[in-house]
Amino acid sequence: MGSTLFAVALPLALGIVMFGLGLTLTADDFTRVAKYPKTAVIALACQLLVLPLICFGLIHLFGLDGVLAVGMMLLVASPGGTSANLFSHIAGGNVALNITLTAINSVLAVVTLPLVVAVSYALFLQDSAAIVFHPAKFVQVFALVLVPVAAGMWVRRRYPDWSGRRQSTVKIAAAGVLVFVVAAALFSEFGTVTEHLWELGPIALLLCVCSLLVGYLVPRAFGVERADAVAAGMEIGVHNAALAITIATTVLGNETMAVPAALYGFLMNIPAAVAAVLFARSRRGGRASVSAEPATPR
Repeated sequence: MGSTLFAVALPLALGIVMFGLGLTLTADDFTRVAKYPKTAVIALACQLLVLPLICFGLIHLFGLDGVLAVGMMLLVASPGGTSANLFSHIAGGNVALNITLTAINSVLAVVTLPLVVAVSYALFLQDSAAIVFHPAKFVQVFALVLVPVAAGMWVRRRYPDWSGRRQSTVKIAAAGVLVFVVAAALFSEFGTVTEHLWELGPIALLLCVCSLLVGYLVPRAFGVERADAVAAGMEIGVHNAALAITIATTVLGNETMAVPAALYGFLMNIPAAVAAVLFARSRRGGRASVSAEPATPR
């Protein structure tokens, strides 16, 4: 692929994805968390605390180390991907909650993501001095994550009619860009992918399955409504692989570190789609059983 792709094309591609996300957001999406405080707090705790611990355990279980281990932690520290909204819609989840969680996670990631990566460098590369997030690197992460989102939100506020007409087009373009980013990373490091496929593949699949289960079951255990728990499960289970790939290759300057995110970006669609279909079927089954109940005599 070459350095030009990773230095210019990938940030631009991610910018399109994040701009498309911004077109779906308004200021109300950030304040709407007050409507779902319990679910939001539980989902964020799972995303920021539980998942890194699960990922850390899987890394040790499969004996992964070095740059690839850091790449896995970089992935799990990334916020939910924009496709989480689509999977949540299919599954019958609360898409408005998805949008709110994505917005909040994207803001928090500017701080939490560099911290997780710095700790991962110290644990897996035994070189904590090698990755010190100087202000310039924070600015890069900020520019990659929030600037295009803010631009999309501004365009939606300034030109609401145009934004409404273009949202579907931008979503399709963003989906195509996501495929491009993942495919480019896989192609660029094809040798590393094939060499570690049987090592990284199971971790990626297990991480996605665990993320979906944790995101759904933990909120349900705390009494969260089903639709909100489905939204949390999809938000936590579908990570922003494009963001992880772009940060690995541009901010951190390591293309091999992007391999776990690229493989995850491809494989996550399998368990996420299966979960969405199962949720949708169970939802329809629940409605059918309710409608089939005989009316109570008055």
